[in-house]
Amino acid sequence: MDEREALIKAGEIARQVKKEVMDLVKPGAKLYDIAEFVEKRIVELGGNPAFPCNLSINAQAAHYTPYKGDETTLKEGDYLKIDLGVHIDGYIADTAVTVRVGMEEDELMEAAREALENAIATVRAGVKIREIGKAIEETIRRNGFNPIVNLSGHKIERYKLHAGVSIPNVYRQNDTYELKEGDVIAIEPFATTGAGQVIEVPPALIFMYLRDRPVRNVHARRLLLKIKNEYKTLPFAYRWLQGFLPEGQLKLALSQLEKAGAIYAYPILREIRGGMVAQFEHTVIVEKDGAYVTT
Repeated sequence: MDEREALIKAGEIARQVKKEVMDLVKPGAKLYDIAEFVEKRIVELGGNPAFPCNLSINAQAAHYTPYKGDETTLKEGDYLKIDLGVHIDGYIADTAVTVRVGMEEDELMEAAREALENAIATVRAGVKIREIGKAIEETIRRNGFNPIVNLSGHKIERYKLHAGVSIPNVYRQNDTYELKEGDVIAIEPFATTGAGQVIEVPPALIFMYLRDRPVRNVHARRLLLKIKNEYKTLPFAYRWLQGFLPEGQLKLALSQLEKAGAIYAYPILREIRGGMVAQFEHTVIVEKDGAYVTT
């Protein structure tokens, strides 16, 4: 399977799981059960999770994933962002959808979805990424909401979810990177009823391996080896490690690895004024005259 085939196959799996998970989204459903379904189904269909399933509710914009013992359940009217990723041999598809639990799509969700469609319509080789940001910002503001200015999409490379180029959700003159044929990018507009900015709040439930670093704690050394071998440079969940060490030792080991600079922690991102947040996302391959949507 070549690179393009792997990207398309990963996208097909992501699309299928995104469709199937909708049956689980209802009042009273546990986030833990939804995340476990998504990640297991990805494997059943022949892929691997590219990152933990993010299930962020209402003012949470991103980076919430449940842990073992998490009793968080959905309530009618919740805005649930389901952000999932699939990789095949390191080639990644990243996609997200917002569901209003027990209710129809509303204007906030429509603004984010329309922004994604308009952004994809601008994509072709030679376009500067500020044009994507312009399409997103104008669409969301025209619908009466604010884009989240400090969240963005991203260029994707093999085993690199965030490959150094951010795909903006607002227009900035200095976003001059020009899309090249064959670039793989994730476009993910976030629309909010709030101020349009997110802040980091604890806890961190998602992490990523950065580099080998010396640590004195034997459990931390064992944990780092496991992380490096199993997840490489892709994000992983606290939930995936639960049971490898007793809870107290696991938290201490992760804390020491983070302090040593061996791993990176992703705190939960919450809208600064507690505004509701809607997100939609597709991964696309940049072509000479347009975009091939893989998800």
